[in-house]
Amino acid sequence: MDSYLIHVNGHGDHAPMLDVNLKNTGNIISPGKVKSRKPRWAVRASEMSKKTFNPVRAIVDSMKVEPNPKKAMISLSLGDPTVFGNLPTNDEVTQAVKEVLDSGQYNGYAPSVGYQSCREAVAAYYNCPEAPLKAQDVILTSGCSQAIELALAVLANPGQNILVPRPGFSLYKTLALSMGIEVKLYNLLPEKAWEIDLEHLESLVDEKTACLIVNNPSNPCGSVFSKSHLQEILAVASRQCLPILADEIYGDMVFADCKYEPIATLSTNVPILSCGGLAKRWLVPGWRMGWILIHDRRDIFGKEIRDGLVRLSQRILGPCTIVQGALERILHRTPPEFYHNTLSILKSNADLCYAALAAIPGLQPVRPAGAMYLMVEIEMEHFPEFENDVEFTERLISEQSVFCLPATCFEYPNFFRVVITVPEEMILEACGRIQEFCEMHYQGADGAQDLECDK
Repeated sequence: MDSYLIHVNGHGDHAPMLDVNLKNTGNIISPGKVKSRKPRWAVRASEMSKKTFNPVRAIVDSMKVEPNPKKAMISLSLGDPTVFGNLPTNDEVTQAVKEVLDSGQYNGYAPSVGYQSCREAVAAYYNCPEAPLKAQDVILTSGCSQAIELALAVLANPGQNILVPRPGFSLYKTLALSMGIEVKLYNLLPEKAWEIDLEHLESLVDEKTACLIVNNPSNPCGSVFSKSHLQEILAVASRQCLPILADEIYGDMVFADCKYEPIATLSTNVPILSCGGLAKRWLVPGWRMGWILIHDRRDIFGKEIRDGLVRLSQRILGPCTIVQGALERILHRTPPEFYHNTLSILKSNADLCYAALAAIPGLQPVRPAGAMYLMVEIEMEHFPEFENDVEFTERLISEQSVFCLPATCFEYPNFFRVVITVPEEMILEACGRIQEFCEMHYQGADGAQDLECDK
């Protein structure tokens, strides 16, 4: 009998080996004592895919309601400013892409972190004395969503936890759970224009907390934090030695009576990964151009976090090269009046929507200060026939053909979110229908008690 040692992917002194005895039977060598394996199909979804859960899709897909066929559907649910065509991007932006496409110079692979010249353009655009940036501090990504994914992946390990706002953008939880990272929800306070409940936030920190997510301006709240409140947030992060993942995709999208402060400009020692992109401010979400800005003046992240981001970026080959090629022109040549006009439309819509909904008994909108959203509280005690915000918004669709997202999607029941990027006439029509719906179902204190007694 001949004995053979077969090395299997082995290196070093302790390489794994498979010892197989083979019998030499004439011209045929057959395995000895090797159990036969009966082939069978056993294809299963990965654990990561099973852990991936999008609460918005889970709730919306399960609603399964038909709109009123007598009324045209008005969707106030999707955070895409391009849907209705009333908010086109600037001609300078589209022309930049056309010229890059015609040049034929950006059809190949780019470095996974983006072209050096494009990283320099982003660094130059956001650089300021309070938060200096160089090209090596910029990682280009496929949209802000991938920026958030890479930032989470480099800061947190499976088994650790992250601090996430409630209400907050559902993607944070979707990404974290798929990576085996626990989510701890800290409260925002509607009575304080959605400021963070700092005491509650700090109470959640433990030895396994990897980072704090701060979303400002906010989706879904439309809130903008003041300089003093951002300094209070930084004080908590500094005390607890927590890095911050700043979701600033709506940066600078604030109304005229408000000022946007990038959190990194106020930090003296807290390291920050700021995630942003072209999607919202330049009104091109489908172009998938985002970035991570690394702010680490005390060298707390050091080389390890930077190297980690580079390695993670190499899993795919970064954002669209055509858009990269146009990036410098987009950032530096888009006229200021474009941003001003966009914000004027959003502010006008926000004011109209807030005023209309505030006049409806049973609803309590919270005035937004920026971004593209407005949150509305439903005084559920005055709508006793509905169990929760999901039922309320389902019936709003079926009776009035108006679709608002129930805030259960954002871990905040008994509110709903309104998107304010739709045309003005559509905002007014939708608010009129919401008023009709509420008047139909509203019960005063006595009426609610009577209904309860009838059950």
